[in-house]
Amino acid sequence: MEDIDIAFLTEDKVKADILIEGLPGIGQVGKLVVEHMIEELGAEQIVDIYSIYLPPQVLIEPGGVARMPSNEIYLWKGEEISIAFLVGDFQSTSNEGHYLLTDAYLDIAEELGVKRVYTLGGFGVGHLVEEPRVLGAVNDERLIEEVTEAGGVMTGDEPGGIVGAAGLLLGLSAERNMEGICLMGETSGYLVDPKSAREVLLVLARLVGIEIDPTRLTEHATEMEKIIARYEEMERGKEDESLNYIG
Repeated sequence: MEDIDIAFLTEDKVKADILIEGLPGIGQVGKLVVEHMIEELGAEQIVDIYSIYLPPQVLIEPGGVARMPSNEIYLWKGEEISIAFLVGDFQSTSNEGHYLLTDAYLDIAEELGVKRVYTLGGFGVGHLVEEPRVLGAVNDERLIEEVTEAGGVMTGDEPGGIVGAAGLLLGLSAERNMEGICLMGETSGYLVDPKSAREVLLVLARLVGIEIDPTRLTEHATEMEKIIARYEEMERGKEDESLNYIG
């Protein structure tokens, strides 16, 4: 096996204007957004990426069939814009792997003709957030106004640093003369967060200039809120029992 094995699944010459990354991360925010967009738009997979820098394991599919972990790139062709989506099972398990995989992702982006990269993720705040902000970061100050007009928040103080593919793609894309924008939804950091993902999706859609129905993410967010409410009610019940016992 190669250190990084890239397999194009089509022989057709394909092009994309932008790349949107949504690999697993805090609150699975970016992954939720990209998977939602792939399904809503009907994007088709064009690349498989296997690597020794992904975790040393296999994944078991329904029915018991094992497969190697991988990341993938999907393509959607609109009338005015074409979008490549980077999504998958894992990020790298090592610092070196993060850099090498990011270079590989950007090699593919260059081959596709990508001019702008969007990276997505969650910004963990350690507590539940009623109205998540979408924090922005860019690799060129000329992009700041565009992000704020779309509803992103540019504080300069938060998040301070961006770890993993979302950060490295933002930084290394500048060396290849690609514009880069990172959007991070505020999230607790300890739960899968479709509410935060919905807010990121809305800002991203404005930036990209396409319409995406957020209904499924909204429904998932509502279900998650019900689960959290039940959990909090159970915790309060335990506290009451403890107080009664002490009394």
